[in-house]
Amino acid sequence: MAEKGRGAVELEPAKEGCSELDSGFGELLKEDEVGKDPSYVLYRDRKKWADIKPIIQSDGPTPVVQIIYSEKFEDVYDYFRAVVQQDERSERAFKLTADAIELNAANYTVWYFRRVLLQSLGKDLYEELQYITAIIEDQPKNYQVWHHRRLLVEWLQDPSQELDFVADILNQDAKNYHAWQHRQWVIQEFKLWDNELEYVDQLLREDVRNNSVWNQRYFVIFNTTGYDDPAVLDREVQYTLETITAVPHNESAWNYLKGILQDRGLSKYPNLLEQLLNLQPSHSSPYLLAFLVDLYEDMLENQCDNKEETLNKALELCEILAKEKDTIRKEYWRYIGRLFIPFPCIYSAKKYFPPLCER
Repeated sequence: MAEKGRGAVELEPAKEGCSELDSGFGELLKEDEVGKDPSYVLYRDRKKWADIKPIIQSDGPTPVVQIIYSEKFEDVYDYFRAVVQQDERSERAFKLTADAIELNAANYTVWYFRRVLLQSLGKDLYEELQYITAIIEDQPKNYQVWHHRRLLVEWLQDPSQELDFVADILNQDAKNYHAWQHRQWVIQEFKLWDNELEYVDQLLREDVRNNSVWNQRYFVIFNTTGYDDPAVLDREVQYTLETITAVPHNESAWNYLKGILQDRGLSKYPNLLEQLLNLQPSHSSPYLLAFLVDLYEDMLENQCDNKEETLNKALELCEILAKEKDTIRKEYWRYIGRLFIPFPCIYSAKKYFPPLCER
């Protein structure tokens, strides 16, 4: 009888020595493997591997959530563990790493041991570069494969394929973090700065909202000309304002503009306030208003003239953002408004954002 309040469903007991998962899902895994490559021979059935005693994975006496590995997976990794334990540096061990990678290309230990074998066996690193190219094209968001490629390029001291290769990966996903990280490393390591800004311009024409490309723009300029040259800074400010005029709600461009100016003082850049106020009637956005709040705050911190007027403008924008333009962050903008209270004209601040106890 089922206990009161519980369903009366009963499961058939599994056969002795065989769980339902073993007899169900496990069989499907075996069938799937056979169907993919019926000629495949498990390592335990290969005569050339008879001298190796496989090391079975130990999940402890009471595994909490035991993973159901396929028969092929268990076989390959049992032999891989044995080879690593013996530190066998042979051609067959090298081929074994390829089988292990095919089953799990995110296994760091396999990649590490493969690199040990590459050097010990004197393998052709350009062939290995072709090998890793194919894997990255199939798994472009895998930390281990990009790390392996980086080390190969370091060993070869040949970055000639890298920028084109990364560009191909970015054509598939222009925001692939791993690809951008690798590109930045290659450029910085081998001083390949030429034409990179033109490449960035091209990608921004394709997608001006791509924050990864804006980040790359900053990376290139910061590490080459820098922003201290007034001509470079003016060029970048005007370039960014032009993209903002075309796409006002582009947060990436606003972040870039703030990033290149904030260390110098937002209010110190000539005519920036006037340009933004001219944009406001026809190109208003939460990002423009938020930028103006930051700019007014910078003016107050630098003891501007007309403090009360500047403070009132900042508080009014915080209220507009809270009530109309950025309501999802209403409490944030009210908090920002209250931060203005330590400035002079405290009564103006209280008019817009009275203390919580007075509400």
